[in-house]
Amino acid sequence: MSEPDLIIEPEELEKLLDDSSVVVVDLCKAKQYKKAHIPGAHFLNYPDIIHTEKPMMGLLPSDEQFSRIVSDLGIHADTHVVAYDDEGGGCASRFLWTLHEFGHTRTSLLNGGLFSWANEGHPLTKDVPERNTSDYKLSKTSEFSVDSQYIMQHLDDAHTVLLDARSLPEYTGEKRYSSRGGHIPGAKRYEWTDAMDRNHNLRLLPAETIQQQLDKLGITKDKEVIVYCQTHHRSAFSYVMLKALGYKDVKAYPGSWSEWGNRDDTPVER
Repeated sequence: MSEPDLIIEPEELEKLLDDSSVVVVDLCKAKQYKKAHIPGAHFLNYPDIIHTEKPMMGLLPSDEQFSRIVSDLGIHADTHVVAYDDEGGGCASRFLWTLHEFGHTRTSLLNGGLFSWANEGHPLTKDVPERNTSDYKLSKTSEFSVDSQYIMQHLDDAHTVLLDARSLPEYTGEKRYSSRGGHIPGAKRYEWTDAMDRNHNLRLLPAETIQQQLDKLGITKDKEVIVYCQTHHRSAFSYVMLKALGYKDVKAYPGSWSEWGNRDDTPVER
């Protein structure tokens, strides 16, 4: 069975809404879901897929917790999962990355999310679909994640590049959400919103445009790329973007700056 495209357009998704092998997952705000959502889409509360050990805020859930979540959504091993949100793709991408980390890679991100779907006249509903639960058991693979120790060991590795998806004030340390401000030494800043086309309902910019921007930063396809932000929310979108561009070696740092910036044994650059 071939893998679906990682990015799916609204018109493509509309054709799949009656396909029993497809599960559409809505990671919009609860208020928005009640107001209107894609027909057949199941609501998933973003905080439910995040594990917290303060001050670390973006860790992975346990095998049992995540298996329960995907089973409640009616997802099976051969299910094509399509996720979307109402913020440009961060929440939806975090869910897709988590699925990848747990070994389920039959996934797609709706390009532009609810913005492109609603603004371009695709159907919306308030009806909440019935859930056909499954008994899908998953476990972490660690294939798409790294920890702080791994990063420390690769800070001087020319084959590894860090992508910081945060804002410029966070990157420089002017604004901080951890005890220390700044960035991981050598990290290249490519803010997650830099890849979005604000004139095209927050879709990804053309692939060649993004690739040129990344190449200028030295974030090239021949390297291992590690993405991070504050809690691996924004950088989850960066992960999906890179995978969609054809990057073969992309990993994420789940603890991100909420871990790195709150430790006293990790180097910081400003």
